[in-house]
Amino acid sequence: PYRTDLTPLPSTLRRHCLARDRLHLWRPSKSRLDNAVGIKLSETDLDRILHVINVSWAQGTRDVYGAGLLVFHVFCDLRQIPEDERCPASPLLIITFISSCAGSYAGTRLGNYVFAIKAWHVLHGAIWSMNDAEIKATLTGATILAPPASKRPKRAPVTINLMEQIFAKLNLEDPFDAAVGSCFSTTFYTVARTGEFTVPSLNAFVSSSHVKPSDVSTRTDRNNLEVTVFRLPKTKCAAQGEDVFWSEQNGTTDPKASLANHLRINSPPENGHLFAYRHGKGHRSLTKRAFLDRIQTIAVSIGEDNLKGHGIRIGATLEYLLRGVPFDVVKSLGRWASEAFVLYLRQHAVIIAPYIQNHP
Repeated sequence: PYRTDLTPLPSTLRRHCLARDRLHLWRPSKSRLDNAVGIKLSETDLDRILHVINVSWAQGTRDVYGAGLLVFHVFCDLRQIPEDERCPASPLLIITFISSCAGSYAGTRLGNYVFAIKAWHVLHGAIWSMNDAEIKATLTGATILAPPASKRPKRAPVTINLMEQIFAKLNLEDPFDAAVGSCFSTTFYTVARTGEFTVPSLNAFVSSSHVKPSDVSTRTDRNNLEVTVFRLPKTKCAAQGEDVFWSEQNGTTDPKASLANHLRINSPPENGHLFAYRHGKGHRSLTKRAFLDRIQTIAVSIGEDNLKGHGIRIGATLEYLLRGVPFDVVKSLGRWASEAFVLYLRQHAVIIAPYIQNHP
């Protein structure tokens, strides 16, 4: 159900559906069929076009974009904006929308909402013609005016020391804890996103989208250095999948030992979820929520109450940089296509220290 303060007016153009489906199912007043010139398009052709473009955005992105579309159309309803002026939208309408939301939402969320409206235009073949400098300045102002409650504290990086303390509290002979420990070390040392080695819900495992034991292999370089490779069938940024890897490490957090322990205790099906664990008479896929709840519960018990899932990726980035791994190598390891990874450098002075000494 819609929230009482975010309920759009009834419209045949906007059926009641899941947020992730709004990009596709919420239609503008004119479609590609209306704009087709010199080519005959059928409803089947249109549905196929929409489906193909729609899957270019990951499900999580479509969830966020669906929320943004809802806020935008509620705004338009309140302002009595006609349907044909919502798409294609004018630059004035978009900056008015941003300005009206300033002070109520975080700047990054508003930015995502603008991206949502743009994606909606792209999907349905409408022209998106904006003054980018004007949009950027308006979003910057909205960020400054964002309410303090919308600004979450920075996620603390997970350190090797914290991982060792958590591992000490896990019962690695227990099927669930064995899976959690292995997933934890693999996620950390591959600098992966938490959702890439877990599933969103118990019934959500899909062999073509989630990592399986059959997706794990080892490779050796010319110096006989071994690397374990995980083929992620689908990721947030690559629908065709990506490879991530780790090598053997020292100490209790060694991902090689953790994975061997998990496979020994749980023996997940070759084409099932890699971190599935024994449960009852079968196996249960490791969900993101169950994984995070377990390590967060232990973290709180040892006085670390600010541990978040994203802190694993942040901590891994810092760990490799503090070891002296070159920035471009860490960028490649974390699969960043842009310079966004510099946002993870929460300890700039410590990372830069070796490079700025009198004798570097």
